[in-house]
Amino acid sequence: MKVLWIFAHPEQRSLNASLMREGLSELAGSGHESRVSDLYAMGWKAVLDASDVRAHAPSGGRAGPSAAPPAAPSGPGRRLAVGAAQERAYLRGGQSEDISSEQQKLLWADTLILHFPLWWFGPPAILKGWLDRVLVQGFAFGLRGSDGRALRYGEGGLAGRRALVVTSVGARESSFGPRGIHGHIRQVLWPLLHGTFWYTGMAPHEPFVVYGADRLTEAGHRTYARELRERLRGLPEEEPLPYRSERGGDYGEELTLQPWIAPDGAGLDVHEMFPAAVPRR
Repeated sequence: MKVLWIFAHPEQRSLNASLMREGLSELAGSGHESRVSDLYAMGWKAVLDASDVRAHAPSGGRAGPSAAPPAAPSGPGRRLAVGAAQERAYLRGGQSEDISSEQQKLLWADTLILHFPLWWFGPPAILKGWLDRVLVQGFAFGLRGSDGRALRYGEGGLAGRRALVVTSVGARESSFGPRGIHGHIRQVLWPLLHGTFWYTGMAPHEPFVVYGADRLTEAGHRTYARELRERLRGLPEEEPLPYRSERGGDYGEELTLQPWIAPDGAGLDVHEMFPAAVPRR
């Protein structure tokens, strides 16, 4: 595998940083290649703004994958249409250098790992900013097939890659279970697993979650370190989450499930095909 490990934790002595080192050691020992973007250490700019697309003169164009024509120029005083401006900057080589560098890492990788503590049921702002600024229209999404239909939910600019969330929570595992007060962990992480990974074509895997992180003992740390190593060792053969693809026939023109699929079902689970041959911890 060629793994891009995106790490978002401000403390190098944290549990998460220790687990990342364990994971990277396992990857190296198994013969895989890895690159790391440690967002806090990099001083990553989290906020998407006009400077990402306006402060950098185009350098003569780029052979981007999108068939859509560039949007009209948006100079000073014009309204910033974020998606179109990002696509134009990507296609014309006008992005800021930090964004282009991360996109090149993504193109190199066949596996993406997002590693972060779960804060307020989502990733830290710095990681959300990485997603906002790097997964731009024309690069990760907003592409169309030869029939003119949008490529998303199983297709897209990052298709062919796998993706894994590694995260930690302070609560016990049962409280993130099917009947837990916090909601099932896969549904809590739905915006990443389905709305980010799957939307851009990446195959998401069952997340690796460290429960009770604030109370973890040395023995608990050793257990999770061993489990993460085992998980990474088996990742190349592991089946991803069985999400339904948009163009696989399960959805109609209104982007809702066909009436004969789970006719009495609703909610997020109906977008998965069962049974799922994925690990359940």
